[in-house]
Amino acid sequence: MPIEPFCLLMTVYGGDRPEYLQDAFHSAVHDQDLRPDQVVLVQDGPVAHELEVCLKELMTASPVEVTFVRTEVNRGLGPALDLGLSACRHDIVARMDADDVALPHRFSVQVPIVSDGADLCGAGLLEFGTSLDDLVGLRTPPSAPGDIARYARLHDPFNHPTVVYRRRAVDAAGGYGDLPLMEDYWLFVRMIATGARVVNVPEPLVYYRVGDGAYERRGGRDLLRSEIRLQREMRRGGHLSRSQFVRNLVIRGGYRLVPTAVRRPVYRMVVAPYGARRNRARDDRA
Repeated sequence: MPIEPFCLLMTVYGGDRPEYLQDAFHSAVHDQDLRPDQVVLVQDGPVAHELEVCLKELMTASPVEVTFVRTEVNRGLGPALDLGLSACRHDIVARMDADDVALPHRFSVQVPIVSDGADLCGAGLLEFGTSLDDLVGLRTPPSAPGDIARYARLHDPFNHPTVVYRRRAVDAAGGYGDLPLMEDYWLFVRMIATGARVVNVPEPLVYYRVGDGAYERRGGRDLLRSEIRLQREMRRGGHLSRSQFVRNLVIRGGYRLVPTAVRRPVYRMVVAPYGARRNRARDDRA
């Protein structure tokens, strides 16, 4: 069976860095074994001159047609993605963040899975720091549909920068909507509830950039407010029991309130050993 054509959906906003965007775009377009048939690039609000220049250069040099969508004000990730989805000409859509790096075989692995019947396919990812050699963690999601559904009651079951999905399945769940910092988790919960066929590839297919502000972004009042809203929506929609709702508020809400000085060493203690093993293995091969 031939593989269906697909779109690559990326968003850019004023906080993105041109050099990171260039690496992300090239990895997801130029360097892919299976290139997208269309790139939809959404500029969410005003950006600096350097980023504007980078966007123009990427669109001019792209080997794939680029559809550029721009909003006058920053609307947030969820609304920007919904706008981008409306510009996608193909039903299969791959997501990519503007500061990550895709492995060259990413789409040749995931797109056939969706083309063969899945509605949503995620993958593992490798977290890196200053360079791709500076690996600090591996995030391996649950792979079986039943495990994904159970995991979703407490955690986001997909690594959002890795997903490939059918646009009609996203539309059937109501799209991303506007739930800042939690729009992807809320969408995936609704997709599972509406009967979407979901799967994860355990293999890491994306390098995920962990910058200086990564630990700060995992906490704070804004994220806590979004967390509470998410849990209320999940409870209201029947996705959580009362006891699960209370548990999530305590565990997930409490984590958002932990000071960054505590959050950082705990996170590094859990994931850093993986990066250390990879670095030692690389050194042994050298």
